[in-house]
Amino acid sequence: MNISDGERVQKVLEDMGYLHTDNPESANLIGVIACSVRQKGIDKVYNMVNIWNKWKNKRNLITFVSGCVLPSDKEKFLKLFDMVFTMSQLPELPEMINHYGIVTPAGLMGNENMQIEQEFTDNPMQLGGFRLNETQISSSLPLAEKKPEDIKEFWNIEPKYGSNIEAYIPIQNGCDKFCTFCAVPYTRGREVSRPSEEIMNEVRTLVEKGTKSITILGQNVNSYGYDKKGSEITFTQLLEKIGEYGNQSNKEFWVYFTSPHPRDMSDDVIETVAKYKCLAKQIHLPVQSGDDKLLIKMNRNHSMLKYREIVSTIRRLIPEATLFTDIIVGFTGETEKEFENTMKIMEEFKYNMAYIAQYSPRPGATSSRWDDDVPKDIKKERFHRLTKELTKYSQMHNNDVIGKTLRVLVRGKDRKEGYLSALTEGRIVTRFASKDITLIGDFVDIKITSAASLSVEGVLLKN
Repeated sequence: MNISDGERVQKVLEDMGYLHTDNPESANLIGVIACSVRQKGIDKVYNMVNIWNKWKNKRNLITFVSGCVLPSDKEKFLKLFDMVFTMSQLPELPEMINHYGIVTPAGLMGNENMQIEQEFTDNPMQLGGFRLNETQISSSLPLAEKKPEDIKEFWNIEPKYGSNIEAYIPIQNGCDKFCTFCAVPYTRGREVSRPSEEIMNEVRTLVEKGTKSITILGQNVNSYGYDKKGSEITFTQLLEKIGEYGNQSNKEFWVYFTSPHPRDMSDDVIETVAKYKCLAKQIHLPVQSGDDKLLIKMNRNHSMLKYREIVSTIRRLIPEATLFTDIIVGFTGETEKEFENTMKIMEEFKYNMAYIAQYSPRPGATSSRWDDDVPKDIKKERFHRLTKELTKYSQMHNNDVIGKTLRVLVRGKDRKEGYLSALTEGRIVTRFASKDITLIGDFVDIKITSAASLSVEGVLLKN
């Protein structure tokens, strides 16, 4: 979601005429798209802005922060950043920048447009900034207050896709679930579904231009359309539309979705994924905990019985599908017995991948009012135990494909010299020996020759 938001921010800045610089210290404009899911991410934001504000002693610099920002952090950010805005306010960004036109180079330069180019990395500390290129800024208007429901204007901004191979398409914003550990309803508001025709237009445009992997995004994708019952299609119907288009297009591409909520996961979603070739056989199904009492405390509104039924249906209808999940360890009050129940589901479901987080209270979320009573060293110990269990079963899965031929999407050069990196349809990291960079962005067949706990290696077969 951060990457998807960033691609639209990039487009707005590019249309203003900003130019990307790899050297942040030379930037006239620099910012960050925040994520409030974990405290660690927000701590990085504070560290970065403290560095940037020191640069202001030597030169003109505009700073901004957007994305998922909690009200408590927003109050602090307003004192540290020049601009703090929501994604709903992104269309107003040019006006916001105009407010700084008198005291920045933007306000002193001539009557030309600005240009920007941005690239994204996995490490926010490696991001560059933006420098001005002969700019004019028109007189500014008062910044309009925007509610999360006003996200439609944001969706209408054409993104500057960061890759020609993979793309992200938001289909909804916000969340109505109010899990006690989660800040999303307080940072992004209630659920708002994007018009399905806009989604389909973006899918068609991407596929026609050669995009091979598309991920449709939402905090709870399978509740898509619930806020517009009678005037919008359901998530299953959206998947069917994408699947039918895939059949008609005669183009090879994979479509993923993240994340579904177990409470809303129905058999018809799984049946639809099984039915259409372009719908990738990979399911990300967050569980958060394997203990029913803890799930109630988390306000997840699903039991482990319900979760087991979903996984059973996936295994029955899509036996080749990989299964990913999210898990929190050390949630308030988590006992050793409750944690052991989570360890047991790792053995039961044998996940291919699990994103495991050590619990940290999020201001505004219900659990932030409770004592964070699981010591950090116990959280860390449980994290490592669960991770060890994950790697054991993911290694077993990967061992099972040794000797098999898999279709993979080549994404780029691997860190190992002379190798290319790829993903299977089930999103298992793969590499194979080849220096042919023209394969990047193509589907190829490889025969798996070896496996590690979270990746496999193979040899390229001639297509």
